[in-house]
Amino acid sequence: MAGQAGSQDNKARPGQRRMAQWTRDYARLPGIPDEYIGQDGAPRPAWARFFDAFAALSPADIERRFASADRHLREAGVTYRAPGETADRLWPLSHLPLIIDETDWRQLTTGIAQRAQLLEMILRDLYGEGRLVADGSVPAAAIAGSNEYLRAVCGVKPPGGRYLHLYAADVGRGPDGRWWVLSDRTQAPSGAGYALENRLVLSRAFSNLYKSMNVERVAPFFEAFRDALRASADRDEPRIGLLTPGAFNETYFEHATIARYLGFLLVEGDDLAVSGDRIHIRTVAGLKRLDVLLRRVDSNFLDPLELDASSHLGVPGLIDVLRKSGVVVANMPGSGVLEARALLGFLPNLCRRLLSEDLLMPHIATWWCGQKSAREEVLSRLDDFAIEGAYGRAVPGFPGSGPVLAGELSPPERERLRSAISDRGIDFVGQELVRLSTTPTWENGRITPRPFVLRVFAAATPNGWTILPGGFCRIADQPDARAVSMGDGARAADVWVVSDKPIAASTLLPAADTVRIRRIAGVVPSRAADNLFWLGRYLERAEATLRLIRALGTPTRDSGKGAPSGASTALHSVERIQRLLVTWGATSQASRANSAKVAAEALQSAEKFGSALSLLRSAQRTATSLRERLSPDAWQVITEMVERLSVEADDDDGIVSAAELSLQELASFAGLAQENMNRAAGWRFLEMGRRAERAINTARFARQFAYDEAGDEDLDVLLTLVDCQITYRSRYLVGPALAPVRDLAVLDPYNPRSVAFQVAALNEHIASLPSLKEHGLIERPQRLAVALQAMLTTAEAAALDVKALFALEQDLLNLADAIGLHYFPHGPNASRPEKLTGLA
Repeated sequence: MAGQAGSQDNKARPGQRRMAQWTRDYARLPGIPDEYIGQDGAPRPAWARFFDAFAALSPADIERRFASADRHLREAGVTYRAPGETADRLWPLSHLPLIIDETDWRQLTTGIAQRAQLLEMILRDLYGEGRLVADGSVPAAAIAGSNEYLRAVCGVKPPGGRYLHLYAADVGRGPDGRWWVLSDRTQAPSGAGYALENRLVLSRAFSNLYKSMNVERVAPFFEAFRDALRASADRDEPRIGLLTPGAFNETYFEHATIARYLGFLLVEGDDLAVSGDRIHIRTVAGLKRLDVLLRRVDSNFLDPLELDASSHLGVPGLIDVLRKSGVVVANMPGSGVLEARALLGFLPNLCRRLLSEDLLMPHIATWWCGQKSAREEVLSRLDDFAIEGAYGRAVPGFPGSGPVLAGELSPPERERLRSAISDRGIDFVGQELVRLSTTPTWENGRITPRPFVLRVFAAATPNGWTILPGGFCRIADQPDARAVSMGDGARAADVWVVSDKPIAASTLLPAADTVRIRRIAGVVPSRAADNLFWLGRYLERAEATLRLIRALGTPTRDSGKGAPSGASTALHSVERIQRLLVTWGATSQASRANSAKVAAEALQSAEKFGSALSLLRSAQRTATSLRERLSPDAWQVITEMVERLSVEADDDDGIVSAAELSLQELASFAGLAQENMNRAAGWRFLEMGRRAERAINTARFARQFAYDEAGDEDLDVLLTLVDCQITYRSRYLVGPALAPVRDLAVLDPYNPRSVAFQVAALNEHIASLPSLKEHGLIERPQRLAVALQAMLTTAEAAALDVKALFALEQDLLNLADAIGLHYFPHGPNASRPEKLTGLA
């Protein structure tokens, strides 16, 4: 026993020494509060417990776990966009969490809940009776100066009974060790989805450490929020949508994450329409009633009829539906007015008036320059303040989106700032210069303090405000943490609220005995169906291009099989492949160009819209709009293909290998779709896109390589392109012959790559979709598909000359267009009349 104890002590010593060294080297900034080192100079107990366990890991194990976290982020495609950028960035997750003990957290949450309730009451008055402005508790200019104050919703009682459903506050620890509020988020608070993703990644990378620290779970918060939105509707099983600006929004990944996690429909403005007194979703089955709308679109863009007329993000008529209590919107339009910094200085008095108690959480001392006394105070001590916009992040007349420090400006700029405040003080606030708390981060094998901002979320429920245990932490490299945004140098961190007692595991899944069994297919918005259809088409088009590239890179075939001029025939086949790649926009190389150069450009050119890389990037962009509908495995397959083809191949063998690997991964995606997707309308549209594109491409291949004078080499190329070499050889004991090859590639209903097989599959899918008209007649897509299937069933291979194959190709293109026009209406067609039975 003594030997075992000694062995354990020896194992612990390296970790203890490492922990002691980290603590000695920790360069805590003097006079700045720190989350790791308390005001007494000793590590806080929660952090000490964490680092005791963390230091027991070997350096190699630590790096392996960090690499695992980074790999998960990359494979899951966790991305964001910095303000003003158009390209996605990989999510920059700090490898160490921010740790808060439960006692400290309890004080923080009490203040957040009070603040949320106060802001709800202020909104209720501002858009209701207006007593606070009438009696001078809030200057009218402080409200009217904000473009988030919407006169259109004045007097509108919020459906569901409240203005704020989700509130967030950016907080930091002040010089006195207490938490201070930096800003309020009442418009459409972002970050909860990323907080969820941070937790999934870090709890997986450090699973044992996560469990031993007794970290509070986040699932109960999301469950309470979802249940509260459901309870706010006026029917038992409401339909809830998350309104997003679209895939080009900076935080679109988060929108998809929240929608998928909570089971909401991810919708854009074009997906919604007003019918009567209700909001409806345009689906492939007609209009479906929407009961609750969790918005991530700013208020001014919600309704182009009554708000910003230039908006393409909102729903015409939404405000009128709100007046008629036809939909619950969370948060209520106009709630963003409370984000104005001009109001901060009035909150303590408003709290005493409305709640009869003092404000529990202080905020940075703020002077709104719209008042004479405050303006004079700021101007008299201009160098002592950070100047910010009263109604937005930017300071009017100055570049950037953060505060302006007058003491750091040149003399002319400083005078320009002074004049601007003197002339129009209503647009400016002065805030006290305070350096906020730091938290440990991991840099080059050691822990280093960095300033941070913590965003804490509160959800309104029937039982009061529920606080997300943890939140969304942003870490900066700069000393002033108030300007932290997810741009250059900033990182995010998971937030662990830890307890001394074990935490029960939690999940969003309800208890088994409370679930009513359902087998309904669910709702597919027209936009989502459109994207699924085109995802299938892009992937199938990429596959056809890759097959051409592989055929082009194949060594010259044995031309001695019945072709007296074999070499010239082989050259002719190469020319036809190159010409087809030129026609498809995959390459611009002239006929008889070097095959390797043609293959390389067709495979990896970023400029050619028809190259395999460009097509897969188009598929990736389309898949981005479907993040809530695609499994992580499916997304990973697409991402890996794009990453592989983005790296230039070294030689001819590398080009062919890259093409073959991509073809294998496309087959993997098809297998995932076939085996893992529910047989609902979404899967059908993905399949219809693949089948339509495969039929078109096969008809083109047949027209190019099964013409009347085609030789063995041309027919052999066609069999290779449609992957039918084995089938043909098992059926026929002779070399490629024109009629049998045509029959196999075009007419054979048992060949899964033939045109006839694709058309039969399209017929089956279209017949399974709901009818959109009440007249009972067969609709155009099905009419075209039935006619095509009948023609292919009765056709003879000998009659399929080039002219007939070209006509077939045009008919297939018309069918694909008819599907799009019928199920995915755009522009003026978007307002098409739906059948009345489609309303639900």
